[in-house]
Amino acid sequence: MQEPSSKAASMSPARATAAPPAPVRSRPSLLVIFSACLVLVGAGGPLLLRVYFAHGGQRLFLSAMLQISGWPLLLVPICVSLFRSRSKGVANLILPPRLAGAAAVLGAFYAISCFVYALGSQALPLSTSALLLATQVAFTAVFAFLIVGLRFTPFSANAVVLLTIGPAVLGVGPGSGRHAGESSKTYWTGFCETIAAAALAGLVLPLVEVAMVRYGRRRGPAARVPPPYVTVMQMQAVMGAAGTVVCLLGMAIKSDFQALPSEAATFGLGKTNYYLVLIWDAVSWQLLNLGIMGLITCASSLLAGIMIAVLLPLSEILAVIFLHEKFDGPKGIALVLTLWGFASYLYGEKALKKVEAQKNEQQLAKKTEDLELAAP
Repeated sequence: MQEPSSKAASMSPARATAAPPAPVRSRPSLLVIFSACLVLVGAGGPLLLRVYFAHGGQRLFLSAMLQISGWPLLLVPICVSLFRSRSKGVANLILPPRLAGAAAVLGAFYAISCFVYALGSQALPLSTSALLLATQVAFTAVFAFLIVGLRFTPFSANAVVLLTIGPAVLGVGPGSGRHAGESSKTYWTGFCETIAAAALAGLVLPLVEVAMVRYGRRRGPAARVPPPYVTVMQMQAVMGAAGTVVCLLGMAIKSDFQALPSEAATFGLGKTNYYLVLIWDAVSWQLLNLGIMGLITCASSLLAGIMIAVLLPLSEILAVIFLHEKFDGPKGIALVLTLWGFASYLYGEKALKKVEAQKNEQQLAKKTEDLELAAP
């Protein structure tokens, strides 16, 4: 009569081992999906920024601040989340001082990236700058390999190569998508500035991931439960606040505050629409930034860079529809190469997860078999 009980005892550890992965797959996937949706909804940010420049906007530090100044929208959700967690007796969820300090430094660095991107956006059509910004995933992959220790697969390496070739095709194509009457020097300056912005942003994403891992608010291999989303919002708010301070200092040095009324009066779409463009641009960029931060926290910096590349076809469509930009052959080739790279990455990730799942099942089956053999 001991044999059934011993088998039950031998099977119970296996069941205990097999049980935890079930909730792990569902909860992070919901946060990742939610963050990806925020990135897609925030696609209007680059479009409105181009509208600002196309109709007479010239303030670079203002345009950089629009990309990071929507963080006050997060204050109410953060306060409500912290209050509810405290009322339920949950441990303190406020960011540790070292993590907040790291976020502030990275926010200031990200403000520089936004300023360089504004320089490029001023000179290039949205469809061109979007294609160039897609190279960010290549820089993210390289920096993630050097800083985070990302493992390259044949599919992710193929994606990086394709996302690098696309902008190269765009740069050497006839006309290269430049504005009518735009000089070659202006175009190539904007081209290099946008590539530099992609490189800077590609460096920031892995550094954010490192900060989350080192200071304990990101799920790691040992702790599979993702952090509460209030942590994501706090990280983004601290980075946005620090970046806003940098941009405000730049605006003060360049006397942008005194120039805003006159710029609004001469704006091509009218004074009221000038302020509406600024407000909605800041809101759109905030949704985009929050989604990126959520992807870094709940998945990886490389996935965040990949999702930024996903904005490419959407930006192309919006630019053609609303800004009436030309979509020529080189842009089409670059778009196909970029989408091919994105599809390669997704397929590789799916195949890698399938292999890992099979490996985990084999390890679990082996442990179960060893326990059964060890049972008396």
